[in-house]
Amino acid sequence: MKLQRAFEVVKGEVVAFTGAGGKTSALVGLGYELHEAGWRVLATTTTRIGQDQLQLFPRALPYTAGTAAISAALNEQGYVFLYSEMRHGKVYGVPLETIPHWLDNVDSDVLLIEADGARGLPWKAPYAHEPVIPPETTLVVPVTSLAALGQPLDEMHVYNPQAMIDKFGFYAGGKIRLPWLAQVLRDEEMGLKGVPAAARVVAFINQTPDKGYLKTRARQIAKLALRSPRLNGVALGSVRAADPVSEVQRPIGAIVLAAGQSSRMGQPKVLLPWDGKTILEHIIAQLTLAKIDEIVVVTGFYADEVRKLMHLTGTRTIHNRAHKTGEMLSSLQTGLKALPHHIAATLIVLGDQPHLQPKVIGRVLKAYAEGAGHIVAPSYQMRRGHPILIDRRYWAELLALEKGGAPRDVINAHQDEIAYVTVDTDSVLQDVDTPADYREALRRAGLKDYNPLPRRPGGEA
Repeated sequence: MKLQRAFEVVKGEVVAFTGAGGKTSALVGLGYELHEAGWRVLATTTTRIGQDQLQLFPRALPYTAGTAAISAALNEQGYVFLYSEMRHGKVYGVPLETIPHWLDNVDSDVLLIEADGARGLPWKAPYAHEPVIPPETTLVVPVTSLAALGQPLDEMHVYNPQAMIDKFGFYAGGKIRLPWLAQVLRDEEMGLKGVPAAARVVAFINQTPDKGYLKTRARQIAKLALRSPRLNGVALGSVRAADPVSEVQRPIGAIVLAAGQSSRMGQPKVLLPWDGKTILEHIIAQLTLAKIDEIVVVTGFYADEVRKLMHLTGTRTIHNRAHKTGEMLSSLQTGLKALPHHIAATLIVLGDQPHLQPKVIGRVLKAYAEGAGHIVAPSYQMRRGHPILIDRRYWAELLALEKGGAPRDVINAHQDEIAYVTVDTDSVLQDVDTPADYREALRRAGLKDYNPLPRRPGGEA
């Protein structure tokens, strides 16, 4: 995918690139993407770049040329780099305090800023004066190159390695390891230093191949970095490729719907035995294997029993106070409200779907990461199944649905954003509604047939 889609850049953004290993190339590449889409693109630096790099831009002007000349250049070329002066082969950017002036008085659609320096090295830790990110910035893109992996941690290969050695105890001269890259990327005094409180952060791991061992390593770095809730995503790719980003890893949640009364079963379906555990425990295990970042189980009937069981697994529960009359929608809305703000999308998981498979979850997550759609659903023989992944951009619509509505109302309203992942198993369609369903599910899984014990009526929370 293109950089604009990966970073979700919209008109009016101020985008600052920091870090090392491809900042300038990413800025230039994004600028040309936006220019070709008809945007008026203004670019600058708050530090300095090599004078030879000016040739990368269609037009470069000193900011002293004035707003009229800059606007005229945007009319002619559409993509203009602003600077203050040139000396000794370096081009110095506009003063930081003038950024609001250009935003208010030059009719550009976006402002791109190189806000850091790294002497062309693939990895860095900032010095005290770095980076220089304007407070008006709306999106920060910390860049790291995968080329740093396995290189010696020294001045020849890393910008300011001593800061990493001093803070984290990394071994001087040792080969750079995967967790080191992630640790620096997510650290508030390193990769996230100087990020304005209101800005989004989407990191970019440059020089990531499309497939193979190194792609897997880059994905692991992204997952480790995303342990910081400050990161909205980590893009993987190669900035010089025609499609620079192969995927964007984002923090993913799962809402497990376990609030039902199970009236046809005579006892809670989610607590039925399954391979030495319960169905609900089995589902949580599958989500854990799929490396879901945040799991929330929504309770209703039998809340105390479910809560105690989930406490043993370390899984968070949230109670749906409207479980008696609110149907599935109220449970989903309760779960959405409980997810942390940094979660980008969530899986809707049925609490009585014991055939849930990590490989199916993985395919749904992969399609989402690759930008296939903002809603992703597994499909078996042209039938939509679960779990369905829904991007945060649609959560407000789900929360606005009134009683009598259903999640499918929102999903079906955005058909053009649905990506269907074809699977070779009907497990995405199978849940447990009746005793017969349960016995059939056990048979298919090759498990012992249990005789559910009769339970007291009610099942109230």
